[in-house]
Amino acid sequence: MGIVDLSHPISDGLITYPGLPAPVISDHLSRDASRSRYAVGYEFQIGRIDMVANTGTYLDTPFHRFADGHDLAGLDLDRVVGVPGVLVDATAGQEATLAPGVDVAGKAVLFHTGWDRHWETDRYGEADHPFVGMAAVEALVAGGVAIVGIDSVNIDDTRTGERPVHTALLGAGIPIVEHLRDLGRLRGTLFTFTAVPPAVVGMGTFPVRALAQTAG
Repeated sequence: MGIVDLSHPISDGLITYPGLPAPVISDHLSRDASRSRYAVGYEFQIGRIDMVANTGTYLDTPFHRFADGHDLAGLDLDRVVGVPGVLVDATAGQEATLAPGVDVAGKAVLFHTGWDRHWETDRYGEADHPFVGMAAVEALVAGGVAIVGIDSVNIDDTRTGERPVHTALLGAGIPIVEHLRDLGRLRGTLFTFTAVPPAVVGMGTFPVRALAQTAG
């Protein structure tokens, strides 16, 4: 078994989505300042991070889109821990599709576009980024998918203000993970997918450590 880290590290000043502020990472209590609080020879650092929830690789719950949807604290962990995975090759065009007959019931379906190669560049947020088409989304919802992920800046087409993919998936209670990376490493493998956010009440999105456990 092997573990593949599918999440981007979060660093001070990181731009994830165009127009959203970067995180600010600092000391709440520095090691130097801590020495006066502890016995001689002991020191600690307590960090602080100020950021918007849509930072790095993150998971959306229904509350992100719907005021009456469940938040991070209401997330069903069966949907996000050790879920059997399906990798969809979406590297050929801008609109990702899903082949007929793919079994998605209870699965984590991850769309591999290769767009993560542009991470931390201006190109990453441009409007011609890959997204998932509505025909694929309808099949995912009808098929009972557990969770859907993509390695692009948005699972929706952002050339308009409409977000039908978020609406359909989150409306069906299906969480979304965006800004994945290294999905190409899962080609030809059997894998399970895990992406767990903290249980924050009253928030619909938060960064995750997204992982795949491969069996070969």
